[in-house]
Amino acid sequence: MPAVIVLGTQWGDEGKGKATDQLGADVDYVVKFNGGNNAGHTVVIEGEKFALHLLPSGILTPGVTPVIGNGVVVDLEVLFQELDELEARGVDTSELKVSSHAHLIPSYNKVLDGATEKFLGDRKIGTTGRGIGPTYADKMNRVGIRVQDLFDESILRKKVRGALDQKNHLLKTLYEMPEIDPDTVADELLAYAERLRPYVADTTLMLNQALDEGKMVLFEAGQATMLDVDHGTYPFVTSSSATAGGACTGSGIGPTRIDRVIGVAKAYSTRVGEGPYPTELFDEVGEQLRQAGGEFGTTTGRPRRTGWYDAVVARYSSRVNGLTDIVLTKLDVLTGFEQLPVCVAYDVDGQRVEEMPDSQTDFHHAKPIYEYFPGWTEDISKAQSWEELPQNARDYVEALERLSGCRISVIGNGPGREAAIVRHSLV
Repeated sequence: MPAVIVLGTQWGDEGKGKATDQLGADVDYVVKFNGGNNAGHTVVIEGEKFALHLLPSGILTPGVTPVIGNGVVVDLEVLFQELDELEARGVDTSELKVSSHAHLIPSYNKVLDGATEKFLGDRKIGTTGRGIGPTYADKMNRVGIRVQDLFDESILRKKVRGALDQKNHLLKTLYEMPEIDPDTVADELLAYAERLRPYVADTTLMLNQALDEGKMVLFEAGQATMLDVDHGTYPFVTSSSATAGGACTGSGIGPTRIDRVIGVAKAYSTRVGEGPYPTELFDEVGEQLRQAGGEFGTTTGRPRRTGWYDAVVARYSSRVNGLTDIVLTKLDVLTGFEQLPVCVAYDVDGQRVEEMPDSQTDFHHAKPIYEYFPGWTEDISKAQSWEELPQNARDYVEALERLSGCRISVIGNGPGREAAIVRHSLV
């Protein structure tokens, strides 16, 4: 099974880093194929927590080649901050590869990101303000700056100047902000060129050759299905393709080479930022979930919105990604709840709807229809097998499996690398 995709099935923060880490011993390459430093993975190894924002989680596994693919947007300051922090903690980062086709986040796009959100007011998207959206917009508008441009100074300066011709007009006339000097921006980027050079590679060629040799390549999504720019809750989405198809375009691997698609889902759900979220809890139960699950952003630190498991979203995610397996995380967080609601359908203007509404308006108005399952009080954090889980926990997992339309192969019952119960092998 040489090519595997790991992605989020909800609104992000499902624990994709842990799922990737679980496969680490069998993996030769881990590829981040979309997004930037607007999301993060938290991996716990022997009690030590590592928070990754831009780097693939495979960088923590010796023998694995971590790859930043062409579909990623790269903030060079953040990249080297992360590398320095990991090196200081004894992690070897020398094997990192960065696609020469990946786009860079220039400082002016961070300025624009913040200004745009402020300008939108109540209509804001809820971005992290890290320049991700404007950089993807530049990519599609063909005024973006790519990694390879750092190694041709004349081209870089021309591209920065061309991009700022329009952006400075916008900053000055619409946002009433000072113009940005293109040479200053170019100098900022060029300062990283020689340090970045050893990491840069033709990653598309490298990954295809690895698959030809029978090596295992794992594609790790940033964000999640419901934040995908095409298939998520648009416009309250990220600016990249976080679904399985994005792994192909974001890495240069053909779809026929993909063998398995693993979706990661929390045993409940969370969301960060604006946008519709049918199962959201606004009471003390929602706060209990937030505190028990440590639901605060890895990248931003902001509290996540919390809610119950949404099987309608799970079925949709299973369909658009072609999931072969689900890794269910944070089951232990639900310990102590007397009753566990699961959203099995929506009420949309008095009509029962069992699949994702095609209309964003309908989804915005959707009210959850719940089926209720008894909870458990036993501590499951030490369980190492399916049989060691209490019956109510097993019944809950089996219900989610049935309602989600995909088998649940691994159950996370704690934050550590070892806290996982394997029902079906992922390799």
